[in-house]
Amino acid sequence: MADECFRHPRLAAVYDPLDPDRADLAAYLRMAEEFGARRVLDIGCGTGVFALLLAERGVDVVGVDPAGASLDVARGKPGGERVRWIHGDATALPPLTADLATMTGNAAQAVVGPEDWRSTLRGVRAALRPGGRFVFETRVPARRAWEEWNREATHTVTEVPGVGAVESWADLLDVSGPLVTFRWTYVFAADGQVLTSDSTLRFREREEVEAELVAHGYVVEDVRDAPDRPGREFVFVARRPRPAG
Repeated sequence: MADECFRHPRLAAVYDPLDPDRADLAAYLRMAEEFGARRVLDIGCGTGVFALLLAERGVDVVGVDPAGASLDVARGKPGGERVRWIHGDATALPPLTADLATMTGNAAQAVVGPEDWRSTLRGVRAALRPGGRFVFETRVPARRAWEEWNREATHTVTEVPGVGAVESWADLLDVSGPLVTFRWTYVFAADGQVLTSDSTLRFREREEVEAELVAHGYVVEDVRDAPDRPGREFVFVARRPRPAG
């Protein structure tokens, strides 16, 4: 199930204004061009920022997300009619033939359960054409990103057009092995409503991810750095191999 910040209509509507810097997507746009991708499956597409950037460039895009409220925001954006939006996840996709599948914004870490992750890998592979690629990112565990998830480091007040001021901050709740749980709090100045959203992410080591990919029939072509966050992310490039012969 999607976190509250993605599935609550009021929070989904302010998600983009509260996180406006999507410089991270530039590398994914370059890779779509690098791989000559004309059909892209964007898994965990959220409010559709990346999917719409691709569609503007003439790419045939399918955006998939378990949060209906986020998809409603995506559909309502200019160009939203160019994208096929699917309410769901990668474990139960309709028949597709994609050149490239992506999970941007650390969406892969939100797939917490080991079997859910394996089902995701199987679902993505089935949606890729032979030779198609799966590109996703995950934070480097050794960098301990969660140590910055506190009110002092994250507190902001954002003036959202048509909504008013929204105060937000994160609090770290628990670190249990590879699982990190934190809570975002949102305060709407217009009426004083306070909403919270709890999230749990799984921090996977590089070797673990590579082993899972190989076990599910991928070839790991590359593990890159995120240009906008050097040393903080693993960006995996995996390929569904072509049949032998």
